[in-house]
Amino acid sequence: MSTRYVLVLVTTKDKIEAEKIAQNLLKEKLVACANIIDPVTSHFHWSGKNVESKECLIIMKSRIDLFSELTEHVKALHSYKVPEILAIPIVVGSDDYLAWIDEALK
Repeated sequence: MSTRYVLVLVTTKDKIEAEKIAQNLLKEKLVACANIIDPVTSHFHWSGKNVESKECLIIMKSRIDLFSELTEHVKALHSYKVPEILAIPIVVGSDDYLAWIDEALK
């Protein structure tokens, strides 16, 4: 069992922004893999209103020790004032897949 690895969730305004962020994080070796789901329907509270919006969701595989640097890259590339950047611990995974994550990251 390990909490060293994380799934990172980031929503974006569109697929172009999602791909830009994913490609940058892959290039910098801050994520091993990025899955883009387009579209997702998001419901949230913003500026005193309930909002419904079509967005893209990026699901990325990384390590907890890279989360701060990953967050800074996302903030620099993201159009939202307060982007969603969440890390969910991977409690358990196949040894081969977790080893591959380590090989793909810096």
